[in-house]
Amino acid sequence: MDVLQLFVSGLANGCVYGLIALGFVLIYKATEAVNFAQGDFMMLGAFIALGLTNEQFMGLPFWIAVPLAIIAMGVVGYLLDMLVVRHMFGQSQIAIVILTIALGFVLRFIAGLIWGHEPIALESPIAGKEVRFGGLVLGLDEVTIIVVTLILTVALYIYFNRTKLGVAMQAASQNQLAAYYMGIPVKRVHSLVWALAGAVAAVAGILFASKGSIDPSVGLLGIKAFAAAVIGGFGSLPGALLGGVIVGLIEPFASYYIAAGYSQLMPYLLLFLILVFRPHGILAQVHAKKV
Repeated sequence: MDVLQLFVSGLANGCVYGLIALGFVLIYKATEAVNFAQGDFMMLGAFIALGLTNEQFMGLPFWIAVPLAIIAMGVVGYLLDMLVVRHMFGQSQIAIVILTIALGFVLRFIAGLIWGHEPIALESPIAGKEVRFGGLVLGLDEVTIIVVTLILTVALYIYFNRTKLGVAMQAASQNQLAAYYMGIPVKRVHSLVWALAGAVAAVAGILFASKGSIDPSVGLLGIKAFAAAVIGGFGSLPGALLGGVIVGLIEPFASYYIAAGYSQLMPYLLLFLILVFRPHGILAQVHAKKV
C-alpha cells in the first residue's frame, strides 16, 4: 500500500510538472523560443485564483474563480507576446531567454508585493478530502490532478489534430514562411500559442495550489519542469507529460528508498544521463530543416 500511495502522489506531482513542461514545449514548437517564466505563469495563475476565491480578497465561488483565472492567464500570455516578445523578433534566442528569466523575477516580485511572501492556502473544495479504494486512501486533490491532466491532454490532442486553428498552429511551428504564404496570420497564431501556454500554466497552478499552500517561490518549479521537458523530448507534447510524470515519480521513490535529501537531486541526475546518452529526449522529435 505504501508503494501504491507513493506512486499516486508522485504521479499527481508529475502531472503538474508535465503541464508546466507542456507550456515550454508549446511555445518552443511555435516560436523556437524558450519561456523560462513558464513556472512563474503557473504561480501567477494560482495566485489569481486564490485572490478571486479567498474571503480576504474577492470571495468568489471556486468554480467561477477557476475559469476566470485561466482566462486571465491566457490574456496575460497573449499580451506578453503581442507587446513584448513580438518586438524581439530578429534578436538571438539568448536575448529571449534572458528576457523571460527577467520576466520571472518581475512576476515573483509582483506576486510578493500583492499577496506577500508567506504561504497562503487556496480555498478549494477538493483540498483535504479523501477517496478510498479498498485499503488505499488517496487524496481527492491528487486524484483530481491526474484526471484533469488526462482530460486536458486528450483535449489538446484533439485541438491540434482536429481543429483548423490547431492545424494552423502546427503549420506555423514547422515552417513560418510557408504558413504565411498560405494565408495563416503567423504573428496572431504565435500570440495565441502564448495565450494557450498561459492558460495551461494556470490550470497547473490551480491544481498545485489545491494540494497545499503557495508562495511566490513556487514559480521556481519551472526549472524542474524544464528538466522534465528535456527528459521527455523538448519538441514533443507527449514527451513533456511523460518527462513530468517520470520526474514526479522519481522524487518520492528516491526519498523513500534512498534518502530524503536525494529526492531533489535525482531528476537532475536523470537529466544529465539523458543529455549524455539521448540528447533529444525519450520521445525525440528531430526534423531536418531544408535550406
